[in-house]
Amino acid sequence: MGGFEDDEPPAKRARASSVESASLPDCFSFSKSAHPLGSTMARPLPSQGKEVMVGSKGVIKREEFVRIITKALYSLGYEKTGAVLEEESGITLHSPMVNLFRKQVIDGHWDNAVATLNKIGLVDENVVKSAAFLILEQKFFELLRNDNAMGAMKTLRSEITPLGVNRKRVHELSSYIISYSPQQLFLGFSKLGIDSSNSRLKLLEELQKVLPPTVMVPERRLENLVEQALTVQRDACYFHNSIDGLSLYIDHHCGKDQIPSRTLQVLRAHQDEVWFLQFSNNGKYLASASNDKTTIIWEVEEDGELLLKHTLSGHGNPVMMVAWSPDDRQLLTCGVEEVIRRWDVESGKCIHIYEKPGLGIISCAWFPDGKQILSGLTDQNFCIWDLDGKEVDSWKAQRQSKTFDFAVAKDGKLIISMHRDSTILLLDRETKQETLIEEDSTITSFSLSEDGDFLLVNLITEEIHLWNVRNGPIRVNRYSGHKRNRFVIRSCFGGSEQAFIASGSEDSQVF
Repeated sequence: MGGFEDDEPPAKRARASSVESASLPDCFSFSKSAHPLGSTMARPLPSQGKEVMVGSKGVIKREEFVRIITKALYSLGYEKTGAVLEEESGITLHSPMVNLFRKQVIDGHWDNAVATLNKIGLVDENVVKSAAFLILEQKFFELLRNDNAMGAMKTLRSEITPLGVNRKRVHELSSYIISYSPQQLFLGFSKLGIDSSNSRLKLLEELQKVLPPTVMVPERRLENLVEQALTVQRDACYFHNSIDGLSLYIDHHCGKDQIPSRTLQVLRAHQDEVWFLQFSNNGKYLASASNDKTTIIWEVEEDGELLLKHTLSGHGNPVMMVAWSPDDRQLLTCGVEEVIRRWDVESGKCIHIYEKPGLGIISCAWFPDGKQILSGLTDQNFCIWDLDGKEVDSWKAQRQSKTFDFAVAKDGKLIISMHRDSTILLLDRETKQETLIEEDSTITSFSLSEDGDFLLVNLITEEIHLWNVRNGPIRVNRYSGHKRNRFVIRSCFGGSEQAFIASGSEDSQVF
């Protein structure tokens, strides 16, 4: 399908520790002359390994490259191998002064650690103070833990406060002394994001975030770089639609065969037009609603074949919409201006019927907790029921459209419905604030992404508009190419991480 503003599928998600070892003090010195891996280990030739830059592009600094590899080896538990790399390369992960500093932190020699911190050679005084604050804060809590309240108070007054750092936190520390209790101490460690049992290791992680990376290499730096490279390759792959992990051995590339492009099965159980289709959240079932007044639940076999599981009968009018419960154990079916029926998926039995005397129901949806359902009524009201049919809430929506599409965002706070023929209403359930999406043409249908961030809007003009409804609403793209004349054409999100948009067409094609 052609896009006016962008030829690529929309990217809708932002593509998003521990120290080397708990026995860290044992591996600070690597001056042993014995070779841990034996004398047969390959060594670099005299002309190799001395370049300042490495790699075919000449943009990777050799020293940084070796240090992050060493860091990764220690993080993976390969301490002997990490030590060998330091010895053979002549590039140490940390300077002797930094190694001493780390050992002092692990051993709880707080005053010595602060003194060593000032000898490392940090230029930025604010960094030194921030790191010292973390160390002394740890000292403060450990003194309290050892029932040394006087020592903790002295540390707070004469060491922490003079730093002039994080005054709000200093006041909090004061409150721990005033109302000291084991529970308060636990809360103190929790605010640091640490467990008192391994707090010194966690403290090292926090110090790594404060100190420059040239002093202490960040945790999992190599893993982060590799993940970034894989993410760039995946995002650049136009046809990426694979659930398999990307390989480090080869550059990633997907072909067109990753996109479904041929008919695998034709489902023929309905006696009239099929008006609505929806897969269950887990992908194990497909529900189809028809003008023949029935809904069919199809079960997806392991080989991908769909088998008829249940035919759900009982509606007096055509079934225009279905909605799967969050756990996929129940299904709602909505007849045209009629009632909502709730079905047990396993048995195929109708569990409950929801209706309003004198009114018809035209749409249905589940709330994310699976304990309430939402419906639109012919009198332009919205109604919320609990599962037993008790009306929990209702409100006037001023709806003036014959389009019945309906959606509830994943957090349950945003309700999306038609307002007028060319306007969609976004309703914040908590604040009752209303926001409108206004199109220039009549809207025929819409579809919400799984994460609730994006909305696909089908128009009578044979266009599909993509809207960001979480940070807007803002229209971010337009698509065209499909054909629409007599029928309601629907589009949907799909593929890996819902990065693709698919649409039906009256020329018997899928775009």
